[in-house]
Amino acid sequence: MKLIVAVDEQWGIGCKGQLLVTIPADMQHFKEKTKGKVIVMGRETFESLPGSKPLQGRINIVLTKNIKLHWEGVTLCHSLSQLFTALASYRSEDIFIIGGESVYRQCLPYCSEAYVTKISNMHPADTCFPNLDSRPEWQCIEESSVQSYKDSTYRFTTYINLEQRDWREFGSDSFIQRIKKTSC
Repeated sequence: MKLIVAVDEQWGIGCKGQLLVTIPADMQHFKEKTKGKVIVMGRETFESLPGSKPLQGRINIVLTKNIKLHWEGVTLCHSLSQLFTALASYRSEDIFIIGGESVYRQCLPYCSEAYVTKISNMHPADTCFPNLDSRPEWQCIEESSVQSYKDSTYRFTTYINLEQRDWREFGSDSFIQRIKKTSC
C-alpha cells in the first residue's frame, strides 16, 4: 500500500475541501502513479473530485462512517477492518491512499511508500498531513529537481516506511497480541 499527497511547507494539504494549489505537473504525476490502480479516499475527498464522480481507469474505494451513502462505481467501506478486507484481493503495490487527512492518518502506518509533492510557500490550510521529515520511521529516498509553476516551486519526493505494519494482519490474533503488548 502506498500513498500520494501534495503538501505545502507546513505539510498543509487542503482548505475548505479543496487542494491548496493545483499544479498541472502534479496532477499528471498523480494520474501516472494511480492509473489502473486501486485508490482509497475519504468521503470529502470523493466529493471534491470533478462532478463528485469516481476517477476513471481506477478502482475507487471510499472510507466513510456514513452507512447511508451510495455512489455508482464506488466501493464503500465503513471501517479500517472492512477496508482491509475489501483490499485483500489486490496486490499491495497497486493500492494508493489519496486522502483526506483522516484516511491518511489511519492508513499511514500500513503504507510502504509515500509520494509527496512538496510545494514551496505556505497556504491557508485547515487540513494537514503528518510531517514525514520529523518521523524517524520515514526516510526520504528520492527528490526531483526543483520545478516551478506560477509563483510556486515544487519537487517530487519519495519516502519509504522503515517500520511498515502489515495491513493484511489487521484484526488477526498476532496483530491483537502485538497491540496488547504495547498498550499501557
